[in-house]
Amino acid sequence: MKRIGIFGGTFNPPHIGHSIIADDVREQMHLDKILFIPSGIHPLKEGNKLMATPEQRYEMANLAFGDNKYFEVSDIEVKNKTEKSYTVDTLIKLKELYKEEFVNLYLILSTDNLIEFPKWKTPEKLFLLSEVICVNRPGFLINDVNIEYSQRVKYLSVLNLEISSTIIREHIRFKKSIKYLVNPEVENYIYKNKLYKI
Repeated sequence: MKRIGIFGGTFNPPHIGHSIIADDVREQMHLDKILFIPSGIHPLKEGNKLMATPEQRYEMANLAFGDNKYFEVSDIEVKNKTEKSYTVDTLIKLKELYKEEFVNLYLILSTDNLIEFPKWKTPEKLFLLSEVICVNRPGFLINDVNIEYSQRVKYLSVLNLEISSTIIREHIRFKKSIKYLVNPEVENYIYKNKLYKI
C-alpha cells in the first residue's frame, strides 16, 4: 500500500521550514512521498495584495522542493483558474487520480489550519478521504482547536523553526535579507520577478 502525504498551502513563498516539516512527517509516518499542492484561488485569502499568482507560487514550489526524490509538486489546484480551491475537492480528485493504485492519503495540517477547520468546506469529509495529521506550529495551541476535530487527528511533534511566509514577505518589503530562509533558487526568483513589494 503506497502512503502519500498531502501538503497543501499557499507557499507564498515556499521556505525551508516547509521542507523541514515535510521531511520530518515523511520519516515519522513512513510515507513514500510528500505531494506539495500550491493553492489556486484560496477561499480564505482572496484580496491579499502580496499574494503571488498561482503560477508563480507553483514555479517557486518546484524550485523549493524539486530536488528531493521524496517530494513532488502538483498543479492540480493551480490549473483550475475559475473555481476556488477547497481541500475536500482536491482530495476527491486525488482519490480518482490514484484509483488504479493502492494508495492511502495523509493530509498534513498545522495547528492554525485545524483551528480554522470550522470555516472549511465540509471538513468532516476530510476524515473519510484521508488520515489527518496535525503538526505543531509556534504561537498556536491545541486547546484552541474544536474538540470534535481535535479527537480525530493524529498529532506529530516536528522540528518547527519560527519561519513563516509572512516574515519573509516583511523582510522583502523592508529590504532585509532572506538568505537561508528560502533556498537560493527561490530567492533569485523572488527578486527577478519583483515579488512582495508594495
